[in-house]
Amino acid sequence: MINIAITDDHKLFRRGMNRMLADFDQMEVVFEAGNGVELLAELEKTKADLVLLDLQMPEMDGIETTPLLRERYPDLKIIILSMHDDDQMIAHLMELGAHGYLLKDAEPEEVEMAIRTTLLNGFYFNDRVSKAMLSSMVQKQKVKPTFSHQTELSEREIEVLKLICQELTSQEIADQLFISKRTVEGHRNRLLEKIGAKNTAGLVVYAAQNGMIA
Repeated sequence: MINIAITDDHKLFRRGMNRMLADFDQMEVVFEAGNGVELLAELEKTKADLVLLDLQMPEMDGIETTPLLRERYPDLKIIILSMHDDDQMIAHLMELGAHGYLLKDAEPEEVEMAIRTTLLNGFYFNDRVSKAMLSSMVQKQKVKPTFSHQTELSEREIEVLKLICQELTSQEIADQLFISKRTVEGHRNRLLEKIGAKNTAGLVVYAAQNGMIA
């Protein structure tokens, strides 16, 4: 069962999301919160696997809440929900540590796909997120990643990085490269260390910056 927390300051929206998620197999909303303060307080009592987090909320919004969640609950997955279709904002949230970004008018099928993909692969990049991050990287004054500048990656590490960018799981990468899943995870950890990225989203940004993905 996938335990989900919904955090949004609009009760009607929370109720609508709750009804939608109830139609998805093996998903359960364990609690709702009206802002980041309420979310953090509830997480001390109730475990969640993933939070659907609104961007604009009173007291503590999604921008303030995301880094706190990454610090206190590193295994918790975060998908931002917003009406803001802004490249700079989307890229900024991903850099803060969000695992995915969905517009509030997304179809139910995409919401379900985003949740399952995030829990399986560690992130969900739809076309909108990819475009936003690439656009922001072109305009370097907006996004300034702190990646290591002179990074030498082995051929195997480059292979693993490219497959990570294709949203393959560790097991799928292992099968394709004829190595063990544990070896893949070792390569991933070394990539994070070498590149100076905080998470998988950071690896994808690095790969895009260096022409490894289109």
